[in-house]
Amino acid sequence: MSGDEAGTLALPQGLAVRAPTSDDLAGIVALMRECELAEHGEAEAEADDILGDWQRSGFDPAADAWVVASPDGEIAGYADVWARAEFTQFNCFGYVRPRRADSGIGTRLLRLMEGRARHQLTRAPGDARVVLNNIVSHANEPARRLLKSEGYRPLRYYWRMVIQMEEPPAPPQWPEGITVRNFARGRDERAVHAAVQEAFQDNQGYVPTSFEDWSTLMIERETFDAGLWFLAMDGDEVAGVALCPSYPGSGWVRQVAVRRPWRRRGIALALLRQAFGEFYRRGKREVGLVVDSYNLSNAKGLYERAGMHEARRHDGYEKELRPARRR
Repeated sequence: MSGDEAGTLALPQGLAVRAPTSDDLAGIVALMRECELAEHGEAEAEADDILGDWQRSGFDPAADAWVVASPDGEIAGYADVWARAEFTQFNCFGYVRPRRADSGIGTRLLRLMEGRARHQLTRAPGDARVVLNNIVSHANEPARRLLKSEGYRPLRYYWRMVIQMEEPPAPPQWPEGITVRNFARGRDERAVHAAVQEAFQDNQGYVPTSFEDWSTLMIERETFDAGLWFLAMDGDEVAGVALCPSYPGSGWVRQVAVRRPWRRRGIALALLRQAFGEFYRRGKREVGLVVDSYNLSNAKGLYERAGMHEARRHDGYEKELRPARRR
C-alpha cells in the first residue's frame, strides 16, 4: 500500500495526520507515557529517547514519522519507521492513546509506515528479502490483533527483567586477570563499539550498528554518564562491558556484552553486579534491562541468576514486503 492509499483512510473527526515538529516533542512523550501507564502501570518515556531516534542516520522526521493531532495540539497518535541493513529491514514504532483504540488511528499509522517502506524498496539489493518489524506490549491486545489483521506474524519476544534491591547487592567477583574501570570519553569509544558489535554478532537476526548510530544512541545524549559505563579489561583488551544511562527514575542497563574469548568466566555476572552496586550507591533500588528471545547465550538465565525476574513482555512482529529472490 502506498502512502497515498494510506492517506485515504478516515480518522476520527477533528484529527489530522502530519509530520512532527520539535514543538510536538512534549506531546509525543506524554502520549508514550500514557500508553506505558495503561499497559504496565508505570511510565518511563523521556524526551531524550525521541530526540535520539530522530538523530539516527538516514532518518528524516519529515518523511519517516507522523503525528495524529487535534487542532488544539493534542497528540492522539505517533509513529516512525527507520530503514536498516541496506533497506532490507524497517523498524516500526507506533502509539495510540488508549481511549482512541480501535478508532482507525493505529491502522492509518501502520499503513503509512508500510507505504514509506514500500516507497524505498528500490533502494534494497535486488535479490534481498525485505521486512517490516514492529514491537508491541504483550498486554496490548488491540495492538496485537491489529498487527495480525495487517499481515504481521509474531516472531520474537522481549522480556523486561527487573531487580529490586532492599539491601546492597552482592559484590562482583572478577576472574583472575580481569579488572574493571569506567569508560573514558575521548579514548574508549571505538574499542567499546567494536566489542559490543563483536559480542552481539552471535545473536540470531543480528544487524550491525555503525559507530555513528551507536554513538548517537549511547553517548550523544543527556542521559550519558561515564560513571555508569563499566569496562571489564584484560590488560589493554576490552573483554566485556555494561553500559548504563542515567535516567531520573529507576536504574537501567542498556547494553551488556562479553566477547567470545572471555565468555563462561563469570564476567557478565560481575559486570551486572558492578552496575547494581553503583545504582544502589546512588539511591536507586530498582534496575531493569531488556533481553530478547533471539539471544543465543541464555542471557535470560544469566539475569535470573543475578537476582532479576521477568516483569513484562513485548512481542516482536514481522511482515514480509518482498521475499528473497534466487540468483
